[in-house]
Amino acid sequence: MKITGIETLHADGGYRTCCYVKMSTDEGLVGWSEYYEGLTGASVTNVIRDFAKVAVGMDPRQVGRISESLLASTRLSQGGLTHQGVAAIENACLDIQGKAQGVPVHALFGGAFRERVPVYWTHCGSYRVRHADFYEKELGCEPVRTLDDFARLGREAAEQGFTALKTNPVFFDADRPYMFNGGFRIAPGFLDRSIGDARIGGIIEQLQALRDGAGPDMGIMLDVSFSQRTEGYLRLARRLEELGLYWLELDMRDPEGVAMIRRSTGTPVASLESLHGIHEYRPYLVERAVDTAIVDPLWNGVWQSVRVATLADAFETHIAPHNPVGDLGNLISAHFCASIPNFRIMELRADEAPWTRDFLTHPSTIENGEIVVPTRPGWGSDINEDALAAHPPRASR
Repeated sequence: MKITGIETLHADGGYRTCCYVKMSTDEGLVGWSEYYEGLTGASVTNVIRDFAKVAVGMDPRQVGRISESLLASTRLSQGGLTHQGVAAIENACLDIQGKAQGVPVHALFGGAFRERVPVYWTHCGSYRVRHADFYEKELGCEPVRTLDDFARLGREAAEQGFTALKTNPVFFDADRPYMFNGGFRIAPGFLDRSIGDARIGGIIEQLQALRDGAGPDMGIMLDVSFSQRTEGYLRLARRLEELGLYWLELDMRDPEGVAMIRRSTGTPVASLESLHGIHEYRPYLVERAVDTAIVDPLWNGVWQSVRVATLADAFETHIAPHNPVGDLGNLISAHFCASIPNFRIMELRADEAPWTRDFLTHPSTIENGEIVVPTRPGWGSDINEDALAAHPPRASR
């Protein structure tokens, strides 16, 4: 079997553009993967197209060989967008390999450890603030304007069966509430990365509102990304101890610094979602820097992500996927979570644009706060190209 073509397809996802890879073969099998753009001014799509020129003619069933060969060509510029481009091709290859053998992708890694995967509602409330026009004007959602609205969303999460939810800091000291800057988007003051006590107090109030609405059994997570230096994370983590968080999620390119934060607080620490490959994960695991190591299977590729999870398992460390994308991403993450023994919980964007589920021939099934692990061959779904064509990307995306 040979790869005959690799295309990128795009569609309107509301406040974002949905991005897919379509891999064709000389035997008629088609493989799919999802990837995402928009985090930088550079394009993963262009990287995929460049790597496609190399991958065409290769056997897609030789997933590891293709992945390692393409990554080897990036050694002078490894990580980042180059790794993400390879990952998109790797994941499409896995879809074809599963279909060729008539098995779901998780069977390629020894079979599923679990048939259902617990999920949490990510960016609960915070994205409805960040993308207020989309949620309020297009989807008709109630606005998020006060702490009472966070309590309402906490109740909604509990009613939908979620056992955990994650939010980002939202501040109310302007005309309209606004989501914090995670330290990687250009904006006034984004390089300072130093939080004040008043802001910490506001975050605590926000989390307490979610707790009031969701109830005592809901796991509450806070994601502050790259927003602080070590000192700021330390002050925040210590103040949050009284809340009994499920985890504090933070990012910093300093294994010793993250390890120091973890040792200095009783608040569990999750991190590492921005890393690529086992070599970047290794120093954090050696330092016992995190309670939960977060791995992005769309940025790393599922084959490479399972290798990271195996390494983490040797250090008795849990794994959770970074999964802030669409429904094919949900299926890909579910296969990854089912394939590893040291899984913790899976990220899920619960309030995506509803029409994006039509992009899949077999959308995900979410029941009682769990995603059902697919049993159909490959990822368990193809992409409906007619549905993509009916929702072309918006010119502003």
